[in-house]
Parts: sequence; C-alpha cells; structure tokens
Amino acid sequence: MYLADYHHHTDNSFDSQAQMKEVCEQAIKMGLDEICFTEHFSVNPKAPTYDHMNFNRYFFQITKCRELFGNELVIKAGIELCEPHLMKEEYTEALAYLEIDFFMGSVHNIKEEKLRTFMLNKTKEEIYQQYFEEVYAMVAEADIDVIAHLDLIKRYAVDSVGNYDFITYKPIIEKIVRKAIERGIGIEINTSGLAKKTLNETLPSIEILRLYHSLGGTILTIGSDSHFSKTVGSNQELAIEMAKKVGLDGITVFEKRIPRKIYF
Repeated sequence: MYLADYHHHTDNSFDSQAQMKEVCEQAIKMGLDEICFTEHFSVNPKAPTYDHMNFNRYFFQITKCRELFGNELVIKAGIELCEPHLMKEEYTEALAYLEIDFFMGSVHNIKEEKLRTFMLNKTKEEIYQQYFEEVYAMVAEADIDVIAHLDLIKRYAVDSVGNYDFITYKPIIEKIVRKAIERGIGIEINTSGLAKKTLNETLPSIEILRLYHSLGGTILTIGSDSHFSKTVGSNQELAIEMAKKVGLDGITVFEKRIPRKIYF
C-alpha cells in the first residue's frame, strides 16, 4: 500500500515550528512512501499568512532533504494558497517562476476575517451557508489542484453551533463538487479533524466523499495537515479505508502539477 501525506506544514508556515528534516525522518519511520509539504501562502497583506513564506529558504530545505532522504522518501514541494480566487493577478505574479508540484486551495478567511471572527453574531445557517458559498467561489475561479479540507468551518463551529447536517447543505456542496470535477480539481481526505474530540471526523465528511465519487470525481489526496513532526502521516490507513468504502480506487500524486494515479 502506497502511503503519501499530501498536506504537511513546517516552520515555513506561520503557524508551525516543525523542522523539515525531522518531519522527513519521522515520515520514514512511519512507513510513508511520499510527502508533499504544503506551506501556507497568501498575497493579501491582511491575512495572517502574509509575508511569512521565504521561497528561497523553502526550496533550499526541499533540495537538502531530497539529498538526504531521496532514496527512502519521495519529497514534493507544495503550497496551500489562502483564498486563491481573490487577488488572482497578484498570485499569478508571485508564483509564476516557482517549480511547485502541487497547489491546494483553502478558505481560512471570509471578507478578510479569520473564520473564528467571521462566525461571531451569526446563526448556524449563516455560518455554514456563507462558508460553502465562499468555497464555491474559490473552486469556480482559482488555479488549484485540490480543495483543502472542504468543510473546514466545522472545526471551528462545532463547539458553538454544532456540526452541519449534510442533507441541509447538499445543494451548495453538490454545486462545489460538480464545479470541481468540471475543472479537474480534486479533494483531499484531511485527517486532522479526528484529533479534535468534539468533532472526531475527517474533513470533509464521508458523505461528501461519497457524493464526489458518485458524480464522477477521481482525484483524491490524503493529508494529515500536521504542523508537528510527530504527527506526520496520521490516520493514513483509516483514510484509505474510507476512500475504498465510498468506491474510490486510489490516490493521486503530483509532480510539477501533473497528476498521476496510484491505485490501492
């Protein structure tokens, strides 16, 4: 079984202190075959991720780790783009000459407010509906390979308003999924939600995975979304079993943004 963690952060991201070398060492211990680092990046000065990423430093570390561990671990250079449907020209300019293997797109901010702030003084229905509408806007416009943690908002909302009902939001979720498939954009199984006791489920839920497969979606990555070396590759096997359960037959890996299917 080929194990590939396609969502991991290091101290190249503003919210992690993990060292890339230590992450690679732990990935090898965990039996991973491949890792793709996906550091946060934004061109919006009002976003928390702005002005932290140093691409020269990042690619230097990628190169050194490939030299050290290349015989044991495939190492890819990815980026998690924050709201890449906004300020598109700035993103294009900033990323034009970088040799990136993989772009994830995420919604961490809505109208330049962090999700935790965005939720304040809103009803449950407003929180989830407006979040999913922003995800649709991203999927419709952004140049990305995969949607990161498609239903991320539940991580923050579950403690105050509870998790969402899939049937209630199925119309907007189906709209997102159909647009993703139309544009050749995949989804990930992000296992980080399993570590939150009050949530205890992947992002997205198995219902979204099932819908994605039923509508013809085939591009799937699995990511720990880890910000620590010790949790690299968390719950890979569980995610693979989820994928199999809904009928998906493999994962996708990327090299210079070219997808390649690896069957279970």
